[in-house]
Amino acid sequence: MQFNLEQIDTLLSTTRAVRRRLDLDRGVPDDILLRCIDLAEQAPSGGNITSRRWLIIRDPDIKARLAALYREAGGNGLIATAERLRSSGQRRERVITSAAHLAQNLERVPALVLVTIWGTHDGSGRPGLFDSVLQAAWSFCLALRARGLGSAWTTVHLGRASEVADLLGIPTGVSQVVLLPVAWTLGTDFKPATRRPAAAITWFDHWGYTNERPSDGASLLAPGPGVTVEIDIAAPPARVWELVSDINVPSRFSTELQGAEWVDADGPRLGASFVGRNKRDDREWQTTSFVVACDPPRVFAWNVSDPERPGAQWRFELEPLGQSTRLRQHMTFGPGNSGTSRAMEQQPDQARQILARRRDQLRRNMELTTQGIKRLAESDGSADG
Repeated sequence: MQFNLEQIDTLLSTTRAVRRRLDLDRGVPDDILLRCIDLAEQAPSGGNITSRRWLIIRDPDIKARLAALYREAGGNGLIATAERLRSSGQRRERVITSAAHLAQNLERVPALVLVTIWGTHDGSGRPGLFDSVLQAAWSFCLALRARGLGSAWTTVHLGRASEVADLLGIPTGVSQVVLLPVAWTLGTDFKPATRRPAAAITWFDHWGYTNERPSDGASLLAPGPGVTVEIDIAAPPARVWELVSDINVPSRFSTELQGAEWVDADGPRLGASFVGRNKRDDREWQTTSFVVACDPPRVFAWNVSDPERPGAQWRFELEPLGQSTRLRQHMTFGPGNSGTSRAMEQQPDQARQILARRRDQLRRNMELTTQGIKRLAESDGSADG
């Protein structure tokens, strides 16, 4: 059997959380819901035990009472936050406003589908229970999307799980997992969300080891191997930016970097260059690097030796997490020549070991650097403190 991959890929990449575009005035027939549940039930389950149970809620009075519990459990907080963020321009304003809209209108959604499973979690931290539910619930969402309906994955109601159980008659020993409001969508023109590419979040053989491109097996360097280190910092991006854009801060923590100075007096800006001093074992060397991205307070990146064909590419990325920041430091070998690539060419039988050793050295220094930046950013001291 051949599948239409283009259609399947479109389905997978455009099944969004739908809240404001749910048609609250058009009914959803039972036969569609039951067909989508039939399809969802084809998902794997632990031990092939059919323990999932689906509860469709249509009664207006029950929906109203459930919606009241939903708002008590956290929906009112979403509504208040949306009001506070109105016209603020903050990145999360759109998502919070959408979630608040659902909280305000939950009882108006034609059908609420509560996905449950027989069993209670043992508190061990192992999946053990929910891994038999989540894939089925998502299959249900995909089946809805394929038919012109939408939903939104929400668990706010779990803050009042016992009251919800009493309202719906859910027996002891059954776990509520996710509530899915279901309606026809207003339009079907949903688009893929902006996400990091797979190459940026997929590791090969070791945590944080990346490849820029698929490997053809012919060359170890052709895929653009690299290293990524990430850390969460309890400080806003503006504070972290002060540190990552100071080219001498990494030298304070790395065992290899010995210092750097700008070629220009202007400091960090696109097109600027700086000279870095390095030392490893008994070997010392200098490199000239060129700033190829400078977007405060989000991205600071430079290429080593040659801006167009660098021996290595380095990059700091800052992702805001409320008042905190996720700092990501990334490097990629090549595509130009470097000490590592020359050593690999000179000792082809040891090339894999040389690359692995160099990656390990870089990873350890990058961990020291990001941990040092975290300490500085979370303290009251300055970059010079």
